[in-house]
Amino acid sequence: MSTLPPITVSSLDYDRLTDLIESVSAREVPGVLALERELERAEVVEPSAMPADVVSMNSRVLVRDTVSGEERELTLVYPRDADFDRGCLSVLAPVGSALLGLAIGQSIVWPLPDGKETRLTVLAIRYQPEAAGDLHR
Repeated sequence: MSTLPPITVSSLDYDRLTDLIESVSAREVPGVLALERELERAEVVEPSAMPADVVSMNSRVLVRDTVSGEERELTLVYPRDADFDRGCLSVLAPVGSALLGLAIGQSIVWPLPDGKETRLTVLAIRYQPEAAGDLHR
């Protein structure tokens, strides 16, 4: 795997995601370990200081899978709100934890459960709660 890009996470997301990690078993939800590793390396900022070009929880983003060439609009959500058919991707899904904290233009190579890898690039952020003033959503 290539060098991981720097990521930024709001303190609100960090606290909520840390609580989520503590509430689930790694055996029951394998994605929890990947999310925990991402949070450990993140720069944590106050919601009001969150850069508008960074993917946070509940952000709606346009991404490209550079392996398949497919572009898709996704909303990064907590597990209870996940609905892939509606484009709502759980932060505990492999692609979900990979997107958290990335800025527009950044790419990340991420392992998938089937042993393959994907490379995702953030093309645009259609909605970010912090940029919209929804600091305590």
